Amino acid sequence: MAGTSRTAPGDREERMDQDGRPDPATEAFLAHRNLLFTVAYEMLGSAADAEDVLQESWLRWVGVDLDAVRDSRAYLVQITTRQALSRLRTLGRRKESYVGPWLPEPLLTAPDVAEDVALADSVSIAMLLVLETLGPTERAVFVLREVFAFGYDEIAQAVDKSPAAVRQIAHRARAHVAARRPREVVSAAETRGALDAFQRAVETGDLQSLLDILAPDVVLLGDGGGVRQAVPRPVVGSDKVARLLTGGLRKTVAAASFQPVQVNGYPALVLRLGGEIDTVVAVRIDGGLITGLYAVRNPEKLSRVERETALRR
Repeated sequence: MAGTSRTAPGDREERMDQDGRPDPATEAFLAHRNLLFTVAYEMLGSAADAEDVLQESWLRWVGVDLDAVRDSRAYLVQITTRQALSRLRTLGRRKESYVGPWLPEPLLTAPDVAEDVALADSVSIAMLLVLETLGPTERAVFVLREVFAFGYDEIAQAVDKSPAAVRQIAHRARAHVAARRPREVVSAAETRGALDAFQRAVETGDLQSLLDILAPDVVLLGDGGGVRQAVPRPVVGSDKVARLLTGGLRKTVAAASFQPVQVNGYPALVLRLGGEIDTVVAVRIDGGLITGLYAVRNPEKLSRVERETALRR
């Protein structure tokens, strides 16, 4: 197509017609851009890779004959899913050589994400870690069916499977996720209460108060990406986690500040040192106690905590 931009519309340049309005391809892409980003992010757990997928999807979209497209939303999701699947398989190989535990890239999200309980639950750090245990196709099918409510026929086109096969994959993925996800959807208020108690205990070095909010089998994961110091492997058990936190933060707590934020639709904490973001702390709550602590320190994963990311279903 003449005059095709090689950058996906959104934060960057857009293609305009002679009247100064986006052309039909650009207009359709812009209308669904936040949805497409959300699909890609839920499949990949990485905002940077999701943006790359949108770029690849845009380059394919501008070559499509729009007169033959009946539903631009479904068609764009199909393109994005295929690109995300390809990227997901590449990411799998990359994660094998990742230094230490791998955690999803945290996103600063607007209040409207938290208001959509299903969306917030699906993009929470805890859920994204559960989705990491699915195979690429299972993950795509689960996300498209359970989060975005696409029909089996539409999903079949996106993952290149028959509708009958997609139904079986969806059933298997649903059971797999149900066995591993938090037992119930936790409210933002409950998460905030647990984080407030956690913050007070860490700031005061109160070991018992920290033990009171941690589940006996709590798991601490730290992602430094080999760039920042972090726990090299999961730390399991309330006593080990509490002592590690109270001991490790004792020297830095005076120079540190905790900021409550909304990350991936749920309350979280940003730890700043010298005014700079050092760590994002997210939690998983089960039965009123913290069962998962996720500390992201890899600087390459912290840029999306400076500005809000729009997510849509």
